[in-house]
Amino acid sequence: MSYASCPSSIARVFALALALAGTLQAVSGHQQHHRHAFSPSLENVVALPTLSINSVPIAVREGWMRRANAALAELASPCTFSAFASVIVNHTASDAGELVCIGVNSNTNTGDPVLHGEIAAIQNCTAVMTDPSGPYKFTPKQAQAAFTGLSLYTNAESCPMCASAIRWAGFREYIYGTSIATLIEQGWGQIRIPSIEVFERSFDLPNPSRLIAGVLTNETDPLFSWQFNPSAPCPAGCAREGATCRPTVAA
Repeated sequence: MSYASCPSSIARVFALALALAGTLQAVSGHQQHHRHAFSPSLENVVALPTLSINSVPIAVREGWMRRANAALAELASPCTFSAFASVIVNHTASDAGELVCIGVNSNTNTGDPVLHGEIAAIQNCTAVMTDPSGPYKFTPKQAQAAFTGLSLYTNAESCPMCASAIRWAGFREYIYGTSIATLIEQGWGQIRIPSIEVFERSFDLPNPSRLIAGVLTNETDPLFSWQFNPSAPCPAGCAREGATCRPTVAA
């Protein structure tokens, strides 16, 4: 007996096929929901900042982040508006690390719109390393090669321009404190491209670099919280004067 001669059989087979397809779709959907719920994307995951990456203890890293913060008062003001500061360190020289140079955001002082703290530090290091009277006396070629053994600390996550400069320089490590997300939350205008994305898209470059995020944020975040919030406390060594913070005058 053919199916053509038995319409009811055809209907039953068709209904069974539809039911089976629905069941498979429901199972597939459940599996996808389970996978998304319990296995988040790993694209933006980085190591915890408290770990001893490359055998450098967190206490040492926090010390160098504090040195970056201190560069603000040294080169600008403890309550400078654009409180972005960097230090470049040689961690291969000793367990404590060796300071090579520092830099702070210098847009206002120089009129150079791209002279962010990281760029200033890189330029200062180049000058220090190639100074014929300095401690290194490197040729330009030697100075360029030396960056691959150095670590750049910055108290706030680099903008994509600076993160790209860090990758082009070939730094061994890049360590930041306050995140771009926090800066945006505090009112700062930012290009919304995180450093991890710049690193992900620069794998063709010859020198690998380790990204370490969120170091000493309890001390770096407050440096960027007062500029657009009149109720936020001023940094240490500063006091409120209207809507801004000014250095306090020692008695």
